Amino acid sequence: MTVDLIVNPASGPVVGRLPRHERVHAVSQQLRTLGATTIRSTETLGRGDAADAARRALDAGSDRVVAWGGDGTLNEVATTLLDTGMRLGVIPGGSGNGLARGLGLPLDMRRAVQVAMQGQPRDIDTGLAFFDHMLDQVAAHGGFSLTIACKGDLEIDAHHSLEDTAIAFGQALSKALDGRRGIGRFGFSLPMDEAEAHVLIDLSGRPFSRFEGAFDASHIGAYPTQMTGHIFRSFADSLGAAIHVRVEGDNDHHKTEACFKAFGRALRQAIAREGGSEAVPSTKGVL
Repeated sequence: MTVDLIVNPASGPVVGRLPRHERVHAVSQQLRTLGATTIRSTETLGRGDAADAARRALDAGSDRVVAWGGDGTLNEVATTLLDTGMRLGVIPGGSGNGLARGLGLPLDMRRAVQVAMQGQPRDIDTGLAFFDHMLDQVAAHGGFSLTIACKGDLEIDAHHSLEDTAIAFGQALSKALDGRRGIGRFGFSLPMDEAEAHVLIDLSGRPFSRFEGAFDASHIGAYPTQMTGHIFRSFADSLGAAIHVRVEGDNDHHKTEACFKAFGRALRQAIAREGGSEAVPSTKGVL
């Protein structure tokens, strides 16, 4: 496996407790233990350099691209790889992220590199197992990484945890889209056994939500089914999107899961790179 390690050293010559060159060597050693046979390390400086390095890595036949740097580096590399099917690994760095702190210990370093090698990690813990499963479906079918940790007032009920998680998810995705340039914008329906879910999405910047469906069971595990429509409304409000959901079927588990899977597939379509990287999918030139 050929791995390209793209490093932004803008945070200075010392990363964590070690000089940068020693840290790069240590990370490279961990990459080798996780299956890398060839490691190509590229240092980048200046806007656009990380994106260029990622493109060169693709052209050179890289099996995995691991980005290590601040938010700018990660965003550039992620944008470049978004529509290629390449699994992007991320080791957070820079002044605002966790590399300087988290990679101080060998165990933390190994965990960070393992996540980077896996690509598209999903680590979700809301305290509600069924909702965790639903969000995992969204990320898996949407084709993106998702890390969520929520500690809510579940001793009262699940409402706040579900609502606030959906809001945080929408806000994070909206920020990640960074101006919504070059995306497909629109997105999907799918069956799940006897259930059928239709999800239409427009990443227009204008929030609107419509949910058509009913559930016989009040709960699936600790998850209150009446919150399903409210969750999609929270997604729409925080993401700035029109989201229409319609679901039919006999089994409430299947119906709920079909909604979230279809939402993930709709997002995959809507966030896919399309046209020029600076093209805004609107005749107004702005979303």
